[in-house]
Amino acid sequence: MEKSFGKLIRQARKDKGYSQRELAKFLGVDFTYLSKLENDRADYAPKEEVIRGLARNLDLDEEELIFLAGRIPQQYEEILKQNPKEMLALFRRMQENPEFAQTISQAATEGE
Repeated sequence: MEKSFGKLIRQARKDKGYSQRELAKFLGVDFTYLSKLENDRADYAPKEEVIRGLARNLDLDEEELIFLAGRIPQQYEEILKQNPKEMLALFRRMQENPEFAQTISQAATEGE
């Protein structure tokens, strides 16, 4: 099953023993907004500051959460803007060829 932003934060919140109201208070957001995020029903992707707050409070990887929320971390956005043709070609090839995508993924995570 594919991991979603909402499912990940809901499970992490429960694992930490936080209620929605407690976590929302830590983040400075309304608990109803947090509920929408957890159910993948928010009308827009959360701000990066909210995502980073979730990551800190729930001990999750910030960049993974940012991507799952449908955003691009600022440091990667600059790379994409500097090399748009090359990056788009890479993403297209990865989408069209799962074996190539797996090879790239393995190469990128070697040594982590």
